[in-house]
Amino acid sequence: MIGYQASHEQFSPRELLRLAKLAERAGFEAIHSSDHFHPWSERQGQSGFSFAWLGAAMQATHIPFGMICAPGPRYHPAIIAQACATLQQMFPRRLWVTLGSGEALNEVITGSTWPEKKIRNERLHEAAQIIRRLFTGEEVSHDGHFTTHRARLYTLPKTPPALLGAALSAETAALHGTWADGLLITANDPASAGKLIQAFRENGGAGKPIYFKFQLSYARDLTVAQEGAYEQWRNNILPQHLLASLQHVSDFDAAGEDVTREEVNQRLPISDDPLFFKTKIQAFQEAGCDHIMLHNVNRRQEDFIEDFGKAFFRSRRTATDYAGVDRPSAGSRDTGADNDPVK
Repeated sequence: MIGYQASHEQFSPRELLRLAKLAERAGFEAIHSSDHFHPWSERQGQSGFSFAWLGAAMQATHIPFGMICAPGPRYHPAIIAQACATLQQMFPRRLWVTLGSGEALNEVITGSTWPEKKIRNERLHEAAQIIRRLFTGEEVSHDGHFTTHRARLYTLPKTPPALLGAALSAETAALHGTWADGLLITANDPASAGKLIQAFRENGGAGKPIYFKFQLSYARDLTVAQEGAYEQWRNNILPQHLLASLQHVSDFDAAGEDVTREEVNQRLPISDDPLFFKTKIQAFQEAGCDHIMLHNVNRRQEDFIEDFGKAFFRSRRTATDYAGVDRPSAGSRDTGADNDPVK
């Protein structure tokens, strides 16, 4: 399965809804959604509420959706369970959810302290158990990182959503092998991805699906692809401990000032040729990644969707296929201002 990454940090919810519809028409087989309270940069400039957006996007399309969120001070696991059960009940067998340990950027808005990674992993595992119990219809009371008192879901889907774990290290991947229905990873190369997959499979994850978020920059002009990656994504190549611990958008922008264009070009696959990425994707598939979610990190989403649809899905789309889905002018940005709704 090859899916499209809907980045709430970079595009308004209305614009993402339009792009999700375009992606389905182009042949993408799933949509994966980020979940942020703040973006990684003022230049990205958005942070729509992913759970609200999912209801609209799943109604407007027919393909499966996944999203990643972090149990913690912002989301009690009972609220995650209720939101996911509601979506899955409305749209049966079309949702999966990935649980991550979170980033301070989103979680410290409640005024809570930011714990070390070990505590965050413990909290994530505890949340997963609470969510699973709620999905069965059980009345749940629990004392621990999350206090839960006689919680019960009365609206349940026939089949609960799959619960995945997100991992950037082999240690975390191994922990997820003990409880998760699958694994979501990102990595710079197939060998690094293979180490995460191996750790997951050797610790209980054998036979379970592997989802890979593949970050890239594509545009029909190579210079545009390079500049778009630098403008939108340079903060996101900072070391992982900074990505998890920096607390404010301004902190990310300050830290990103030292990132060079050359560093971005080295860390991200960038090209004006979809076939270049096809070879890269095949290498990750051979490493064990079952489901690839493609994230074009620049703002040229329409060209990316159309060109990758033709290259990957043998799409025969014409202008008629896009009728009713407004296309903004090249380089334009939806600010979220009030105007006509998406058709």
